This record gives sequence, structure tokens and C-alpha cells, in this order.
Amino acid sequence: MIKYKNLVKSFGTRTVLKGIDLHIKAGEIVFILGTSGTGKSVLLKNTVGLLRPDSGEIWIDGENVSGYSEEQFLSIRKKCGMVFQHPALFDSLTIYENIAYGLRKHFSMAENEIERRVEQALSLVNLDNILSKRPGEISYGMQKRVSLARTVVLQPKVLLFDEPTTGLDPVTTNSINTLIQSLSRKLNTTSMVVSHDMQCALKIADHIVVLDQGQVVDQGTPKQLLESEVPLVRDFLEEARNQ
Repeated sequence: MIKYKNLVKSFGTRTVLKGIDLHIKAGEIVFILGTSGTGKSVLLKNTVGLLRPDSGEIWIDGENVSGYSEEQFLSIRKKCGMVFQHPALFDSLTIYENIAYGLRKHFSMAENEIERRVEQALSLVNLDNILSKRPGEISYGMQKRVSLARTVVLQPKVLLFDEPTTGLDPVTTNSINTLIQSLSRKLNTTSMVVSHDMQCALKIADHIVVLDQGQVVDQGTPKQLLESEVPLVRDFLEEARNQ
């Protein structure tokens, strides 16, 4: 579903992605792990055209999107739903209007169909009876779920999560990660999760990729990563055991 071929991205004199080669299969849940500043979020933003690579290729669903214009990226972004660190909901809109926003912007759809899709999306993230509320009236954890509903309502083929559990307590973190897993299975999406949480990755990932200083230093199934001899991976595993 997604291929990165020798992907390079720099900011001034600092090269953040140093020739990333990575293949992500359709239907997989892939965790991208690494310490801060290793290029995890930059990789996601290059994927949907929020940043553009200096060289190399990005293939999504059979299309080489590396040189796409902003207009050409519109169709790609309909396939790729991105969930950011923070919910980024519109405070002045109700929960219903927040979730319906993308449907109204990108599709010509009858209001009864929009209502059906919004209710279905909320059900998928295990929320109900909040459609008339505004973001400030619900908890931060619920706002995260609404943000996820706003993304899945568009029925994307790919879900991209940028540190989705930032700022959450351990119980809510676990519920969000479980939700990512169940949504990916129910909707048959390909999911990329940028994270620094090895414990969660070991629980729900099909494949784990570890970045260090802009390069892939190890990757494999959770079982394979448990046997890794790469120092950074061992550090992540040790931290997971101590949590």
C-alpha cells in the first residue's frame, strides 16, 4: 500500500530522513518508533504532501506521489486519513458539525446520509449522546476519539496517526491503542502509528519499524523485535518492561 524508496528530507543543513526504504503492506498496523527528532512525524507529513521530499519516491496505492502538485494530492488525501497529536477540533462547532465537516467539504452528500455516516463513525469510536455538545464540554480523551471519528467518517484506505496518545493517562492511552487496532481490523485499513511507546507497539502492531537519526535501524514483527540486538531497540524494550 505504501512504499518509500531512498527518501531524503532536509531542513537547511540538517538532514532528517537519510534514504528511507520501507514497504508497508495493505491491511497492516505498522508502528514507527524512535526517539524525538528522528524523523517519525516528518515521514508522515511527507506521505500526505504536508512536506515534500528532497529526493526519493513515495508510492501510495500504486501511485508515485513524490512530485504531485497540491491539487493532485487532494485525491491522495481522501485515501489517507491523518490523526494528529492534538484533537484540533473546531471549538465553535458541535461534535456533529466537526465530524460532518470533511464530508461536506469533499463530497456532495444528502444530509440524511451525512447524519448516518456521522453516527456510524461515533459508534466505531465507542461514543454516543454527544452530537450536540461542543469540544469544550467533553474530556480530552473523548476529544481524541472525536478526532478519530472525524477521520474515519471519510472512509480512508490508510490511517496515519502522529503520536495519538500524547498527553493521555495510561488507562486512556491503552483504550486509544485498542481502538486503533479494532478500527484497523473492522475497516480493513492500512495504519501507520508514529509513537515512542514500545509496550503498545508490541501489543497491537503487525510490524514495527525503528528509526534512529533519520535511518531505519531495525524492523520486523513484535516477536522479531523482542530478539533484536540493536542497542536502541534493547533500550526501548527495557523501558517497556519497566512501565
